[in-house]
Amino acid sequence: MRVIVFGATGMVGQGVLRECLLAPDVTEVLVVTRSKTGVQHPRLREVVVEDVADLSPMAGELSGWDACFYCLGVSSVGMDEAAYTRVSYDLPMAAARALAPANPDLTFVYVSGEGTDPESRLMWSRVKARTEREIMELFPNGFAFRPGFIQPTHGVRSKTRWYDIAYTVTAPLVPALRRIAPRYITSTDEIGRAMLRAARGGYAKRIVTTADMH
Repeated sequence: MRVIVFGATGMVGQGVLRECLLAPDVTEVLVVTRSKTGVQHPRLREVVVEDVADLSPMAGELSGWDACFYCLGVSSVGMDEAAYTRVSYDLPMAAARALAPANPDLTFVYVSGEGTDPESRLMWSRVKARTEREIMELFPNGFAFRPGFIQPTHGVRSKTRWYDIAYTVTAPLVPALRRIAPRYITSTDEIGRAMLRAARGGYAKRIVTTADMH
């Protein structure tokens, strides 16, 4: 299986990349990134792009893929709708539209979030719902992943400082929270394995919740 990963330097992307490189049936991983991951592996290649919305410089790299795991995202805190739409709609849709013509059977997994709703009063929720819908319209094997609380594992760190602090502070509570509310807590390695399961044909529904990922 040949896999493309977007957002491999972020918290979710780090976990997804790790699981891809551990999976024996993944023969090649191509990371599309704006900065190097620092990971070295014989099955890993990286393409550094200035603008994820413009993949024309790597046009020759866009065919023959089995799965795309789109993990690039930001917090909506402090962002207006236009700026957030640029990151959470324009960029993933640019990747999806670039890949679709040459890879019609591609499994495209978009990382959304718990609470995504097209009718929501929350801006981020509406934007992500639009992205989910259009990706699933574009790809018959398109999936929207909606994780809730994500526990970073195996040394994975968030690039957002206050997220990183929050995860560090709450880490001792996670085992208890998992017992109390297992449907809302997952981890970076579980998300990675769940994405691979989707690529192998393992989900009947296209919106995948935290409970589905376990």
